[in-house]
Amino acid sequence: MTPQLYVASVLPIGALYSLSLWFSNSAYIYLSVSFIQMLKALMPVAVYSIGVLFKKETFKSSAMLNMLSISFGVAVAAYGEARFDLRGVALQLAAVAFEATRLVLIQILLTSKGISLNPITSLYYVAPCCLAFLVVPWVFVELPRLRAVGTFQPDLFIFGTNSLCAFALNLAVFLLVGKTSALTMNVAGVVKDWLLIAFSWSVIRDTVTPINLFGYGIAFLGVGYYNHVKLQALKAKEAQKKAAQADEEAGSLLQERDSHADRKTDSQA
Repeated sequence: MTPQLYVASVLPIGALYSLSLWFSNSAYIYLSVSFIQMLKALMPVAVYSIGVLFKKETFKSSAMLNMLSISFGVAVAAYGEARFDLRGVALQLAAVAFEATRLVLIQILLTSKGISLNPITSLYYVAPCCLAFLVVPWVFVELPRLRAVGTFQPDLFIFGTNSLCAFALNLAVFLLVGKTSALTMNVAGVVKDWLLIAFSWSVIRDTVTPINLFGYGIAFLGVGYYNHVKLQALKAKEAQKKAAQADEEAGSLLQERDSHADRKTDSQA
């Protein structure tokens, strides 16, 4: 990867990734783990809307109705939230918007140029610039608060295990997609969402109301349908690509046979 390509393509993605991490982690100060997970169900809505805005997605009324059903489910879950905090919701929604923009920019700046990066390679390129961008809010926002407190001793064990878990997660995603398929990854993501909500309710003792679960259930069905439609479109695209390759191979074989027959005719003449 050339320096020009890195600056033009990777730096904007790293900036958006750092903003997504900063706002998303800040939301945990104000909201419960379970409710944040429910708000993350808006990700397909944000990705589709920004994709339509950047002309990477085609506007369809059926898709928009699905997006509205997801939004309605999240709104119901928010209505039933016991620890609703407007600042936390604003932070999490901003994080979803930045993350969705990052995903769309990956398609525009990298995929459209034929550059395909797996999770490990993406970390190799994006992590350094993401760290550089995150240093800025740390210096101007968090460092003065730490100095005001007095002595600050970071828990290296907590930071170290957190970093190790984050790296292990990216490695697991890479191995899972490589050994199975994107469908398995989506199913695993759905299971992960429900496990996080169950964990926050049983272990952290977050309050999860029936209205929460009802609203998230509606959003969950919408997200599941969205993933199903995307996977069916991906399978159809792969099948069309294989058919085109088969037609191309058949054409080349016919051309070779015709040329061989012409040479044989010429030799007989």
